[in-house]
Amino acid sequence: MRILRALCAASASAVMVMGAAAPSATGSPAATGGPEADMAYHGYVAMVHGQVGLWLTPQNHGPANVADATVRLRWSSPLAAIQQLPEQCARAGTSTVLCRTGALAAGSWGRRMVIAVRLAGAPSEVTLQIDTVWNGGARDKNPQNDRHKVLALDTGDSYYF
Repeated sequence: MRILRALCAASASAVMVMGAAAPSATGSPAATGGPEADMAYHGYVAMVHGQVGLWLTPQNHGPANVADATVRLRWSSPLAAIQQLPEQCARAGTSTVLCRTGALAAGSWGRRMVIAVRLAGAPSEVTLQIDTVWNGGARDKNPQNDRHKVLALDTGDSYYF
């Protein structure tokens, strides 16, 4: 029940939908030879009655600062047609949302993001894939810690990554 209340509160507080275009994947960090920054994501996912809550905190292990980054969230089930996303997030397809992390100094944690989405239909489980789409042109020699695949069952339990 605690998870359901938190999901409802997150949905109610996230009333603005950002309609920005998706960032381009061109000019990949490896090709640009830019500074090195190691992005990572930590958090948990919970699902109750087709509503999925995601609590995600970005981290930059450094050594360089990141002016901004974009994290991609892909669900294995399509999202419902109408979503109320936080202002730093935008829908990018039937089952994908992109979110800005904001600036991340080297060796620091970013601001925690709380994202609630409603799935179409009533699936009993969903898999969420998390990865960095853009990190300001920085090279990331350890991309494994910013790529996660999390299975959440419709039980209200928290699944950590």
